[in-house]
Amino acid sequence: MGSIAKNGLEQYLIQLQQHPLRTKMITAGTLSAISDIVAQKLSGIQKLQLRRLLLKVIFGAAYLGPFGHFFHIFLDKIFKGKKDTKTVAKKVVLEQLTSSPWNNMFFMIYYGFVVEGRPWIHVKSKIEKEYPTVQYTSWTFWPVVGWVNHQYVPLQFRVIVQSVVACFWGIFLNLRARSMPLKKG
Repeated sequence: MGSIAKNGLEQYLIQLQQHPLRTKMITAGTLSAISDIVAQKLSGIQKLQLRRLLLKVIFGAAYLGPFGHFFHIFLDKIFKGKKDTKTVAKKVVLEQLTSSPWNNMFFMIYYGFVVEGRPWIHVKSKIEKEYPTVQYTSWTFWPVVGWVNHQYVPLQFRVIVQSVVACFWGIFLNLRARSMPLKKG
């Protein structure tokens, strides 16, 4: 069994080196699926909602993987690959003031509008109510992840590390972003 896992990891690392964007997209999509399955179960959904799951996989693969890939390359270009304490602090601050608010807002819009199919007025209301808490929570959690990622993780693995942590963050976001059924009448 150990050799199967070792072989799988070696193949994954080869793919990551030869096809970094594609590999990060597949990884982000897969981890988005895991995150959504767990979130669905935690929220009491008995039968897996496949449409929702597929839309979350698309979000992870088409948006999160590429965004993270290019954002980390961009940060390393801006800061010329430096890893001193002052530079890492600047990277974390820049990340928290730009991509963090954008990603959380974009997820909540995507989730309400695309995944749940809610009218914009309901999505906007949900964002007005929940976004400040989501972003505050993000700022208490993600800077530590960002620090470790920028300080200790090589560039080619940063999106992977971020995607693994985001799998758990996604559970929180899913549970925060989902709406209660519309009341009729």
